[in-house]
Amino acid sequence: MSICGTGMGNGALLMRALGHDVLGADQNTYPPMSDRLRESGIEILEGYNANRLKALRPDLVVVGNVNTRGNPEVEWLLSNREIPFVSLPELLAREILQKRNTIVVAGTHGKTTTTTLAAHLLRESGLDAGYLIGGVPNDLPTGAHAGSTDAPFVIEGDEYDSAFFDKRSKFIHYCPNILILNNLEFDHADIFRDLEDVKRTFSHLIKIVPENGTILVNSDDPALEDLLHINWAPVLRVGLGDRADLQILNYRESAEGSDFDLIFKGEEWGHVSWPVWGLFNARNASMAALASALASGCPNPVEFPLGALASFNGVKRRQETIHATESTTIMMDFAHHPTAVRHTLESLRGRFPEHRLVMCFEARSNTACRNIHETAFELAFDAADEVHLGAIFRAERYPESERIDLPAMALRLGSKAHAYSTNEELESGLKDSLSNGGKHVVVFLSNGSFDGVPQRIARYLGKPKF
Repeated sequence: MSICGTGMGNGALLMRALGHDVLGADQNTYPPMSDRLRESGIEILEGYNANRLKALRPDLVVVGNVNTRGNPEVEWLLSNREIPFVSLPELLAREILQKRNTIVVAGTHGKTTTTTLAAHLLRESGLDAGYLIGGVPNDLPTGAHAGSTDAPFVIEGDEYDSAFFDKRSKFIHYCPNILILNNLEFDHADIFRDLEDVKRTFSHLIKIVPENGTILVNSDDPALEDLLHINWAPVLRVGLGDRADLQILNYRESAEGSDFDLIFKGEEWGHVSWPVWGLFNARNASMAALASALASGCPNPVEFPLGALASFNGVKRRQETIHATESTTIMMDFAHHPTAVRHTLESLRGRFPEHRLVMCFEARSNTACRNIHETAFELAFDAADEVHLGAIFRAERYPESERIDLPAMALRLGSKAHAYSTNEELESGLKDSLSNGGKHVVVFLSNGSFDGVPQRIARYLGKPKF
């Protein structure tokens, strides 16, 4: 159920690769996942129908976490109890993760990129590693691969809940041997009360790391330290400071990318020069490299090769360029939390020092649409030269007292900021701004489609990259 979601679709592809007969249903089928599923021989049924489910009588139903009470197939499953059902995380644990040397990548930011990096490094080292990625990697053939049973499996460890009948975080099911903790902030305000509530679910994840496993933690994030009063598994720290076991030194950026040195427990591991920007991405790469070295069985992590980082091309929707000319660059980024917004804008400022930095933001996630981070968002937006704030996605879901006030934010940011009631109005305002000439880098920040505005702006400007 809900097979066209990124996680559900990739899970379906994994089950198909393992030899199961798979078909699925979804309310709105859409590419690219719908195309990928059909190409793999998986039938997609339109909508939800209890009589159809009864007639099909599958051995098992996997219920996506967007499905709730009131769905006709959910109601039939609960009323008749003739067909067992599970969440996707429980299925993954049962069919794959309990049998594998698993790397689980957790944290508020960087999960998709770090998971992709680990999968890329392991596969380039010669291992047929499995992986499940909550995005579209540029260097890997698909977002999911079962891999060899004797090779590691890398999975993005999301703290969101598993299903309407299982409110535990997804990552509780993921059987971590190696756990990466990238960072920790308050997010997912629809299911967590505050930062302490988020810490609680992460503490549960830490408790299931075995004594022969390893926890890799960002030593530059003080919020994680509260969770590390443990004695059942070794902890290795990754960061900039002297207390880090894996230290990132001499970080530099240029127009071509960035470079840095890695030192593991005083021993030089190597120099990394790659086409990726941002210190946060250097930390993602360092986490992925150390996890890959440990999972591959290297007696000393510095023996694990880092050369594959030079060929890493990232993940779609993560600072992805969709249009580029000498004067104007258009990019899309998944950032929907103030820290991620700030990191993206800082990175773009370093890459394009002579360009006017234009930011377009769509409040779409359950956290971004609420006013809990309004001040932090405002501070992050202020780093841009020009700010365009689009319509709140399905604003009616949130009481006005809890909803982020984008027009008020625009007023406080001053003349450089504009708030619009629709994304079509934003598109018109952005076109007017770009028509004034000069060099611009425009970044669209959203965890959704932004109603297709980025692609239309790219076509409007002509000479698109793709």
